[in-house]
Amino acid sequence: MKDKTYITTEGPLGYENGFPTNGTVEKSGYAEKVGRMMKDFIKKQPVLVIAFLAMVITCIFVPVDREYIGYFNMRTLATLYCTLAVVSAFSHIHVFEILSKNIVLKLHNLRNATLGLVFITFFGSMLLANDMALLTFLPLGYYVLSSTDNKQAMAFTFIMQNIAANLGGMVTPFGNPQNLYLYSYYGIETVEFVKIMLPSFLAATVLIVVCCLFVKTTPLTLKNNENYVLDKKRTLIYSVLFVASILIVFRIVPYVLGTVMITIALLFLDKDSIKEVNYPLLATFCVFFVFSGNMARIPAVSAFFEYLLPKNTLLFGILSCQVISNVPSAVLLSHFTGQYASLLPAVNIGGCGTLIASLASLITFSEFKKHQPEKVKEYVVKFSVINFSFVIVLYVLEMLIG
Repeated sequence: MKDKTYITTEGPLGYENGFPTNGTVEKSGYAEKVGRMMKDFIKKQPVLVIAFLAMVITCIFVPVDREYIGYFNMRTLATLYCTLAVVSAFSHIHVFEILSKNIVLKLHNLRNATLGLVFITFFGSMLLANDMALLTFLPLGYYVLSSTDNKQAMAFTFIMQNIAANLGGMVTPFGNPQNLYLYSYYGIETVEFVKIMLPSFLAATVLIVVCCLFVKTTPLTLKNNENYVLDKKRTLIYSVLFVASILIVFRIVPYVLGTVMITIALLFLDKDSIKEVNYPLLATFCVFFVFSGNMARIPAVSAFFEYLLPKNTLLFGILSCQVISNVPSAVLLSHFTGQYASLLPAVNIGGCGTLIASLASLITFSEFKKHQPEKVKEYVVKFSVINFSFVIVLYVLEMLIG
């Protein structure tokens, strides 16, 4: 009896599970593996993928040149990296579990805990700026809810923390980056600045409280009541590193020096914290910098804003934030209007809305997706409804005032 032969067009003949294989099959298997990896990446990082595609489209209209280098806010990227690393180091010594336990014991129920988490973020944004406040207090929110078996409330709590971070610093010139830019660009007096922003700030405060009051007064009980011992030495060192991260924002510590020092310190103390940095989030910021920078250089976009902005600076300022974020909108639109009394509230209110209306919103989305990836769609829907409700109410209020 003759042996069976197999004819192949390419690659060496082999057997796997009793069946012949060749180079074609191997290549096909490799292609399928790559395809699965790409699908998994898209599912895990949808915002990064969408932002990348949007960036590529803008690159067609604005070819790569030397001005691209100026798009990247290296100080912001350095601060995000350092803060993410230090917060990860804090989590490894159970600082957030210890803080969350104290919150549970003192605030007793879910409504009080939600108000506490939201308003510590609200006031924290006045001192740390919105991005830093979220990076610091979102992990605390997670530990409070997870340790009391209330993960079902995570989406709402994170969304309210995000809104609190975006709107908490709006009343001061240094509370948000767009405020600092417009305050300097127009040479606004501090008292006038506060007068312009105070109505929206007070209204936002009331709205946040009202929303949190809808949370049920469910008693909080610790699901896993472990008595973690605070590592005072490491807590002190990590606190110094965290303060150094904040000082990078205020230009007191050079960002290159600060980043190198913090990285070296953590490599010796807790190198896993460096590995656990959310690098896709940093990549999303880089892609978004290119996208918004290119949008500002497209003549048709500039002409569009030059035509529409004088008709209703407040409305079109808010709408602009939904597409290119609030800080780029402040920079772009300031060249087309002198109506800073309308532009100021526009780029603060406009920070609410879409996921890209504020870079802070991307941070919140990324943190939520890390803990509950199966509920991303539910989160986006809830995020959109609550955020646009804030936008509409605050817009109507500003129209009635002004």
